[in-house]
Amino acid sequence: MRRIGMQLIREKKAAIMAETLEKGQGVERKDIRERDLLTLLIRANMATDISEDQRLTDDEVLAQVPTFIVAGHETTSTATTWALFSLIQRPDVQRKLREELLQVATDSLAMDELNALPYLDTVVRETLQRHPPVPMATRQASENDTIPVDTPYKDRYGRMREHIEVKKGDLVILPILALNRRKEIWGEDAHEFKPERWEHIPEAAASVSGVWSNLLTFSGGPRACIGYRFSLVETKALLFALVRAF
Repeated sequence: MRRIGMQLIREKKAAIMAETLEKGQGVERKDIRERDLLTLLIRANMATDISEDQRLTDDEVLAQVPTFIVAGHETTSTATTWALFSLIQRPDVQRKLREELLQVATDSLAMDELNALPYLDTVVRETLQRHPPVPMATRQASENDTIPVDTPYKDRYGRMREHIEVKKGDLVILPILALNRRKEIWGEDAHEFKPERWEHIPEAAASVSGVWSNLLTFSGGPRACIGYRFSLVETKALLFALVRAF
């Protein structure tokens, strides 16, 4: 994959250089018109109106391709699959969603128009709460640290603890699925598919530090999912088309 990818990068760069020599001017970001991911990345990386510290190496450019294919494609298809499964389990929710979608006069909606459909939004939120495509995340500690806990616990030696000690090199697993379905946060019906819960979010959910919707589906902090907005719109667009048509 790397051999083929690097060959494609060399060919794309050569074609772009030939084009710029013919035109007699450098590449600027505003000139980018291509639709394929690799050419977009290479052109943006070769643009003359970005600083050197913003440029990626060829290896870094190539590394973005599997990131988009795996993280940006498979996760969205998984989320859509779970949404369809949930709608089959709840015909009443499916009917209510279809009624909302059939009120739209066109088959082609812009992003803002998709986001303005309230029940579609709650269905997507409920799906990504109960069925996060990435059910857990793993991080390795770069230094010794402690993780505070909201409820003190008793360790194996019988001592009460208010934090978890983490050593440098330890693996820390974030159980996204378990936290998204935690009854202490979402109530006794946390394991049920219930889009209406998003009309009145529990107060306890405010403590969840996820980047989106009081959930950890897209993680949180500086390493949260960089493409979560695109994924949400893509999922809504798929459901909009499928539920209206079938």
